[in-house]
Amino acid sequence: MGTQAGVGISHLRNVTQAAKEAVQKALSAAHIDQPDFVFLFASLGYDQQTIVETVRQATGHCPLAGCSGQGVIVQNEADESNFSIAVMVIRSDEIRFTTRYAVGLQDDATEVGKTIASKLSVDLSDDSQAMFVFTDGMAVNFDLLRDGIESELPRSLPLLGGAAGSDAEMRETFQYCNDQVFSDGVVATLISGHCNLVWALNHGCVPIGYERKITRAEGNRIYEIDGQPVLNVLREYLTDEEIKAWDRTIVAFCFGLKAPNEAQDEFFIRYLPSRDEVAGSVTLQTEVVEGSSIWITRRDVEKITQGIDLIAQTVNTQLGDRPAKLIFQFDCYGRGKSVLGEVKKQHLEQHLQQQVGTSLPWIGLYTHGEIAPLQNRNSFHNYTLVLAAIY
Repeated sequence: MGTQAGVGISHLRNVTQAAKEAVQKALSAAHIDQPDFVFLFASLGYDQQTIVETVRQATGHCPLAGCSGQGVIVQNEADESNFSIAVMVIRSDEIRFTTRYAVGLQDDATEVGKTIASKLSVDLSDDSQAMFVFTDGMAVNFDLLRDGIESELPRSLPLLGGAAGSDAEMRETFQYCNDQVFSDGVVATLISGHCNLVWALNHGCVPIGYERKITRAEGNRIYEIDGQPVLNVLREYLTDEEIKAWDRTIVAFCFGLKAPNEAQDEFFIRYLPSRDEVAGSVTLQTEVVEGSSIWITRRDVEKITQGIDLIAQTVNTQLGDRPAKLIFQFDCYGRGKSVLGEVKKQHLEQHLQQQVGTSLPWIGLYTHGEIAPLQNRNSFHNYTLVLAAIY
């Protein structure tokens, strides 16, 4: 049998009809009646529980993993509307998918990581290849989550995936595991079997200032840069109006931290999900180390465009003459229409797919953070595109 997979998308406003349409399109594309596993991504215009329940019913209650996003991506379409559902159905005697979940990120992200790794360790085998991770983008401290996962696994596995997205108001995100819909949690899917994974990533940001130093930080909060309050430093680059319109400003404005020397790019990019005027701090989605170098950066369309070619070249080189069975794309919402515009965004997406494969089962999500190894270290990224291929 090998691996049969198909992807379907729907924009119908009725949630039940939309979920059914996406499933039927996916099943038809895969030429199957009953899948073994389902990946589901959806935007927040729909009732999330109804989406999951309907998709589960339409796929014979097979295992399911996924999350909400700012939009979804499939072949020939990258949609950031409030009404989009993307479904990938998979039937395979080569690849096994085992999914589990845990909640409580805000209370103890390390413990959540330990819990989910412990649940999956029962299914870990010599042919386990990687783990897909979908986490709450509003609550995660990825470094603590990763440390918890890795402390409970008997061997290291690549972690790939993304942080679940919200809507323009940044209210909440949702994670899906089988029948469960929840927030403040993590869904992890173990990928095992006669398969391998390759991946590539690239951000599209450039520095707009000189190298600076984090001089006071605690956990994932930055209080001072170069001995100055961090909010004062930000006012060197932003107007008061831009600081007040924080959610809009951070779509194009971010921090860059030093990446490993061997990395293709100089920076890890860090999104600033919140600021605290009273405490005088900004919060990242990872831990912060005092004394680290930091740059103020912004999105750059030319760099984003060049990065598309680099990603395609890297994935194709790793694949060689081995055809990909499944493609997963985790792309920051800050690289979408808010920065590129709708026409440019669609053009770049089509350009990427034309280089990697226009007939492959391809599903993606606009995220609030991206997960992929860099220099053999499972890492968190922002304003980055991660492309993963299973072959």
